[in-house]
Amino acid sequence: MFRLLLFMMISFSAALWAYGQNDTIIDLPGVEVISGRIFDLESAGMSISEVDSGVISQKIHLNLSDLLSENTPVFIKSHGRGALATASFRGTAPSHTAVNWNGIAIESPMTGMTDFSLIPVYLIDKIDLKHGAASLADQTGGLGGSINIGNIPDFKKRFGLSYLQGIGSFSTFDEFLDLGAGTKTFQARTRVYHNYSKNNFSFLNRSIVLQNNDSGEVTHPVQTNDHADYKKFGFLQEIYFMPDDRNLFSFRWWSQKADQSLPQATSYEGPEDANINDQITTDHRAMAQWNGYADKIKWLLRSAFTRKELDFFVFHQISGFGEVASVYSQSTQNRMLNHAALQIEMPNEFSIEAKFDHHYTNVETADSVQKTGFEKHRHDLSGFVSLRKGWNDRLNVNLLLRHEWIGGNRGQLIPFAGFDWRVIENKNLIVKGSVARNFRYPSLNDLYWQPGGNPDLKPEQGVSYELGLQYETNKNRQHLQSNLMFYHSVIRDWIIWIPGFRGYWEPQNIREVEAQGVEFNTRLKTYIGQVGVSFSGTYAYTRSRNYGDPGVWGDDAYGKQLVYVPLHSGNMMINVHYKSFSISYQYNAYSERFTTSSNDITRRDWLYPYFMNDVSLSKSFQMGPIDLSAGIKVYNLFDENYHTILYRPMPGRNYMLMIRAGFDS
Repeated sequence: MFRLLLFMMISFSAALWAYGQNDTIIDLPGVEVISGRIFDLESAGMSISEVDSGVISQKIHLNLSDLLSENTPVFIKSHGRGALATASFRGTAPSHTAVNWNGIAIESPMTGMTDFSLIPVYLIDKIDLKHGAASLADQTGGLGGSINIGNIPDFKKRFGLSYLQGIGSFSTFDEFLDLGAGTKTFQARTRVYHNYSKNNFSFLNRSIVLQNNDSGEVTHPVQTNDHADYKKFGFLQEIYFMPDDRNLFSFRWWSQKADQSLPQATSYEGPEDANINDQITTDHRAMAQWNGYADKIKWLLRSAFTRKELDFFVFHQISGFGEVASVYSQSTQNRMLNHAALQIEMPNEFSIEAKFDHHYTNVETADSVQKTGFEKHRHDLSGFVSLRKGWNDRLNVNLLLRHEWIGGNRGQLIPFAGFDWRVIENKNLIVKGSVARNFRYPSLNDLYWQPGGNPDLKPEQGVSYELGLQYETNKNRQHLQSNLMFYHSVIRDWIIWIPGFRGYWEPQNIREVEAQGVEFNTRLKTYIGQVGVSFSGTYAYTRSRNYGDPGVWGDDAYGKQLVYVPLHSGNMMINVHYKSFSISYQYNAYSERFTTSSNDITRRDWLYPYFMNDVSLSKSFQMGPIDLSAGIKVYNLFDENYHTILYRPMPGRNYMLMIRAGFDS
């Protein structure tokens, strides 16, 4: 099935490209293709992919977790609709995925992870993924890669106002308001949003077996996803000032509050009023930045402050006492992030760049019921230098070196060496390759969580190798881009939480994890007559195996695929638009995923492969100066019964109606 998916993606791209070349090209307005350069000094040897701006626009009402799972090779491990969702690159752990918003790290310093269900696509103007060692261009720790989201000012816009309303299944309501105004030198933009869903879908619970005592017939109950409502609201304020073409000053403030009720596992057969979970997360992120430009020189200065308040509760209804908490955990995470960068362009296609980062982190956490918690603060320093050289627009070489000081502990030197070779002169057929080291220091929870933290943990260390091809062509309003990358990495002292002899989970280092595989993605935009066609697809073969010490980890786990990492995964999206009509089809597929380290398929604890199909239809209108559009989206078109993790239900077929009104000048 997955070989067929890969073959279909390649064949479809080639067929449409060939057809489009011989057809009449109609110059239709309103079509925008945004693509980054694939042969430049800064990205030599780095595997970098971008999410198309059209895809971001189509999926503006989703969370980032949904967009990534549907349009990239990143594997999203979701605990259910509206619940915790983490990202895994190239068979690594969620803590090995670095996440940056406009250049500042936003992953939790406590867990080292990011909940992508809490990031609205609505706030994002651009998304790029740096696979593997390419993440070293931003920071260390991204052993799998990094996800970078950002905002872009538009100094051509004088005034803009838009409102988007979504109404969907399970009492789901989404509201988005975007207001912007400015001049050629000053721009201000405010985005406000509110999302709510009762999330009370019905599902067939195959985790519970009911047997008729008379007939012996075995059935499964149909249940409702109770205690699963979620809501979030927030805003993003942007201010940009460009007094001349050599200076750009920007200020951004993103604030959000989310309340997520976490449903009981499908295996739970206790009373309905017990184990009621709720999590409240409040985030504030503010940053100021100065971009400066001179002849052959550019610099960047940035300071940012982030604060996260996370409250987690577990309640039980006790007769005569009311609600009684068994867990009442509260934590506060404050960070100051400072960054300085200088890049100098030299003669003969040579450039040098230097960066310096200082991060200060303060964390306080406490559980008032269990009387546990910790308070820690840490200073992290990072130095970076990169040398880049090109030869006659045919060969680029990129050498970089990082050095880290984490909490007063001197880290290791982290080198990267990469190259791009243009195979044919003046053609964008590029061979890319790199070799690099990387390392990740344990998170604060890994070191100090009570009970179970292990202050003796070693940092994780990785060595990775990559080699691949990248091709792009863009002419006659047709654009094709494809990437094929082979990678191999070895991560030593991998940190894993396992049950300890004291009766609770503890983190330990295991000797080695080996991850290797193939990533392929392609993207095509073309016209067939007056019909515009966009196609994108990805496929990933991910072999990630544990080679830890069998005496510690377990004999059955040695050499086996890591839990929840699919061997095969892929997706494709087709969009066809004609005049004011547009129809899109989305397809996602994952192979089986094991939930135990032994990969024993005779046990119940593994997840079947699933294939997901979504379709949407939209129509745009013009009412004087106001742009109107309406669309209907159908998710899980064939009503698949599936899970992304064990014992967490997912919805069947469901719907979303979107209506948008906007005005620009």
